[in-house]
Amino acid sequence: MSTLRAIDPKPFLARLPRGPKSEVGDRPELQWLKIAKLRIDPQYQREIGRRGADNIVAIVPQFKWAKFTPVVVAPIGEGLFAIIDGQHRTTAAAARGFESVPCVIIQVDQAEQADAFVAINANVTAMSPLQLHAARLAAGDKGASDLTDVCREADVSICRYPVPANKMKAGETLAVGMLQAVLAKYGRAVLVAALCCITKTRRGNPGMIRKQVVEALCAVLEAEPDWRADHKRMVKAMQTFDFLAQFNAARTASIETGAKVVDGLVDAIGQHLDSKMAEVCSA
Repeated sequence: MSTLRAIDPKPFLARLPRGPKSEVGDRPELQWLKIAKLRIDPQYQREIGRRGADNIVAIVPQFKWAKFTPVVVAPIGEGLFAIIDGQHRTTAAAARGFESVPCVIIQVDQAEQADAFVAINANVTAMSPLQLHAARLAAGDKGASDLTDVCREADVSICRYPVPANKMKAGETLAVGMLQAVLAKYGRAVLVAALCCITKTRRGNPGMIRKQVVEALCAVLEAEPDWRADHKRMVKAMQTFDFLAQFNAARTASIETGAKVVDGLVDAIGQHLDSKMAEVCSA
């Protein structure tokens, strides 16, 4: 289990601006409020567009209170409250059949409501695909777990944080989204074989677990199942394949002719294995 961290503001104190600080306002209240008492102010709130609708449709069947953060609201009179943040999750809760949602009630006028809306939505710290994968893995997500098992079998490590390409070690990659997509498209056996062609040859080919390379390997190995059936022979045949040189050649050809990089790599890998598998077989 990872070591749990306490909240520690000290590293940031030196960066805080000097001088007077803003008024913090009244302390918010926490209450469960009836959804029927909540309102949307169109002067600062967004309409629920297609993307928002997709989010609501996705939330409803998987709804859990553990994933529901309190809705930020402000009283607007007559027992009603304006939603500052949370109209999508509130709509999902209503669609699921709930009558009330937990709310944080702040005492602000309309101008301050709009200001709070901007601050909440503009200052969200976006999570990278690497962080999301780590979080999903910790949560027991099957897709994340399956991908981790594939990577472990092929000596691949998904970085937790971005690493410069020239600092990457053999087997390290940032391309978690690509690996998830390729696993879904080609399956475990093909992806493991493709990754092993990279990690188990030429000192692991640091920095070569990238989209076009992996996609090209998967396309070739799916089309030629006999090549990946003899794993040791396949890996031995790929020992003389220079991924970096072939990638650069395919990229140059793409610039000059408009051909896709992945197509150039498919041709190069296919020709190489077609020749070398026979040599390895007869050796």
